[in-house]
Amino acid sequence: MAEAWVPDLATAVGAKYQAIADALSGAITRSELRTGDRLPPQRELAARLGVDLTTVTKAYDLVRRRGLIEARGRAGSFVAEPGGAPAEVTDASLVDTGMNMPPEISGGLLAHTMSRTITALLGVGTARLQYQPSGGAPQDRAAGARLLRGVGLESSEEQVVVTAGGQNALHAILGPGLEPGAVVACGRFVYPGFRALAARLGLRLLALPEMRAEALAEACRSARVKALYVVPTNDNPTAETLPTEERAAIAAVAEREGLTIVEDDAYGLLAGGSIPPIAAFAPERSWHIASLSKLLSPGLRVAYVRAPSVGGALRLAADVHETAIMAPPLNVAMATAWLADGSFDRLVAAMRREVAERQALAEAALGGVDYRRHPRGYHLWLPLPPGLAAAELVHAMQPEGLSLTAADRFAVTPGAEQAVRVSLGGPIARERLGRALRVLHGYLTAPAARAAPIV
Repeated sequence: MAEAWVPDLATAVGAKYQAIADALSGAITRSELRTGDRLPPQRELAARLGVDLTTVTKAYDLVRRRGLIEARGRAGSFVAEPGGAPAEVTDASLVDTGMNMPPEISGGLLAHTMSRTITALLGVGTARLQYQPSGGAPQDRAAGARLLRGVGLESSEEQVVVTAGGQNALHAILGPGLEPGAVVACGRFVYPGFRALAARLGLRLLALPEMRAEALAEACRSARVKALYVVPTNDNPTAETLPTEERAAIAAVAEREGLTIVEDDAYGLLAGGSIPPIAAFAPERSWHIASLSKLLSPGLRVAYVRAPSVGGALRLAADVHETAIMAPPLNVAMATAWLADGSFDRLVAAMRREVAERQALAEAALGGVDYRRHPRGYHLWLPLPPGLAAAELVHAMQPEGLSLTAADRFAVTPGAEQAVRVSLGGPIARERLGRALRVLHGYLTAPAARAAPIV
């Protein structure tokens, strides 16, 4: 009986998950396990072998990627039809990078707009394929300044630097701007890319109990805080948005304590609205980052940074040169053209409509579940009920194609609460997203579903 299958690992060497995967693959190719056979539930096989559940999960995932088995939700894992293509070829929506990505706009509007714009740009020559100034050509910086002024941040062309995305901007700001060992205040949960960068630069992160002016002031009294990192709108992962009065109060503390503010406004352009950036209240000590990667597509790799001074902008441009030479020139030229001809506004409006559709799916599927969201955001912050571990839920939902990330991936200090970020974007289609969210609801509300086989 296939469900009783247990690999012999007595002579196995190397990683256990690899040995289990190879043994399972061999049993299938030798027809010891046949098409349609149901495999042992992962938890049971882990108990039989005396290994962690995650070890068996990794093994099953590896064999599934080889195209030899398939997952059927709570029914379990089964031997696939022979000759099936690997999962990463047959279903792109199962490829989960763990990144929070904007959804694909329906109707192929983004791809069509990109194609039309690139054709027009190259139709007048190849200048945009050549090296550009590291901080952006004058027309590109001017376009960025207009964009930032539109969200309430007064900016001159000379203060704006074009970077190769938000992460490139963070590296160029923090690397030269702070000495190793410098204390940076931030939220309890932060974007993992920022955590990794801080570790690489030797910065010490100080988690505030909440992103409030009072908490920041208290941190400054207890430690030599040099800077503040904050995502003020639709925070990743908590989905919190700071109100205007709190932004002004935080800026006042930063002014009083002499702090550098790094305002990572990755989701602000999509959110829109009338709440001004924190940098508007402390313009001479704030670095404001507005990225197009989280707004339209991660492939664009374009961000606009408003520096606290012209001198700061010149220094930042030099640091961009050291880390990335320049932002992708053709992508930057596209963005400049879109900002000039109205395409940018049309794309943002279309993205907001797509996000609204996905938010509606979440609202319909997750009735009775407590979660936090921004109405124009494509991620949810989901505290888990007692008895349900984040890692378990992440593994359980993988076959559904829904991207979940456990709270400990974002936690600045150990011992994070059991919660997950649920991404509604990425390549997953709406129909499948709706189904996956309904399955998620079952895991969250029905204890019996949690006891079912995890695949």
